[in-house]
Amino acid sequence: MSKPTATAAATDRAPATDRERTARKAGLASFIGTTVEWYDFYIYSTASALVLGKIFFGGGGDTTGALEAFGSLWLGFLARPIGGIVFGHLGDRIGRKKTLVTTLLMMGIATTLIGLLPGYDAVGVAAPIALVLLRMVQGIAVGGEWGGAVLIASEHAPKGKALSFGAFAQQGSPAGSILATGMFALLTQLPDDDFDAWGWRVPFLFSAVMVVIGLVVRLKVEESPEFARLRDEKRVAKVPLRELVTRHPGTLALGVLASSIGIAATYFITTFVLSWSTGSLGMDRSTMLNVLLVYSVIQFFTQPLGVLLADRFGPRRTVAALLSLNFALVPVMYACVSTTQPVIVALGICLLGITGAMNYAILAGLLAAAFPISVRYTGISLSYQLCSALIGGTAPLVGEWLLRSTGGSIVPVVIYQMALVAVSLVCSLALLKRSREA
Repeated sequence: MSKPTATAAATDRAPATDRERTARKAGLASFIGTTVEWYDFYIYSTASALVLGKIFFGGGGDTTGALEAFGSLWLGFLARPIGGIVFGHLGDRIGRKKTLVTTLLMMGIATTLIGLLPGYDAVGVAAPIALVLLRMVQGIAVGGEWGGAVLIASEHAPKGKALSFGAFAQQGSPAGSILATGMFALLTQLPDDDFDAWGWRVPFLFSAVMVVIGLVVRLKVEESPEFARLRDEKRVAKVPLRELVTRHPGTLALGVLASSIGIAATYFITTFVLSWSTGSLGMDRSTMLNVLLVYSVIQFFTQPLGVLLADRFGPRRTVAALLSLNFALVPVMYACVSTTQPVIVALGICLLGITGAMNYAILAGLLAAAFPISVRYTGISLSYQLCSALIGGTAPLVGEWLLRSTGGSIVPVVIYQMALVAVSLVCSLALLKRSREA
């Protein structure tokens, strides 16, 4: 075995306070970077529920336009495993930091260009084609981003704190949702014609500013010390994907299924429920966006409680309790939304969303702990992104199809979401048996 380089050796000898300072900086960079990435990804989800159908998929009517917009939303998820494979390979071969800079730039450029695209009325079929291609670039970028952001935080973490530091990356999801929902909540105050003409573009164009901020922070972060040590000892996997699927196929499968409701829940609430409530139920879209904004803020502050509970009671008991409660609250949320009373709608969404968010905070560390370091970037990225493509990204599309095919009944959607919670519960507990954090 070769001797560690000066960088890795210096990291090992660094005083505890210096390591903690470096770890906090890595956690902050992970949080800010993922906030930018998820903001970009979520504004598309919100826009697809509100306006993209009529702007880019003209001539199909409201229902067909919504389905086509949700279909384009799903294509972004379909591209995410590609990002997980490509950038997982690079992250496991050349390092976490360089990979994360690349994914952030890709996402920002694609999102800004969406804000500049002409609509169907201006260029015809070229409009949806360009939209779908840029959406897929978004998917590839976020597919490579998430795993690296989790690892740059958790692999810098002090001993025994990997689960907690992995949650820094998870905080980017509600933060991005707050920014995305807040932007649209403000812009829907415009007259409908102005919102449809140019208002919806503003959140996409604002991405350019956010990417610059994210890059400034991310470029200051050091490489993960665990990866640096692996590289110095020349133990980097030659083909991480091959090693993953040949040596750890069971862990990969469990990782995909354990992520089910953690990913799908966001898109049930922020996309499907937004479309259902403002369409079939006739709620004002500005009111519903304000409800979702309140939920996002509450989620941001309550989500970290998940890792605090896991530290106190253990991940196994915490995951079991949170997902069992989440299972019971799914029909409660839909019953509350069906009243169309804003306060009751907000209560139902928050009750369900908080339990799911607390479990989501644990998910990143749970996945990272299940894979060996040589294939960890590829392993957690592919687990998360395959689930996103197959389950999370299809949630609004499947929900809309179930709603339409049953004459507007919400019951099949409720049953489907409860089934995903049950799958996540069983597979999360199975994955914890393989985990170093169990």
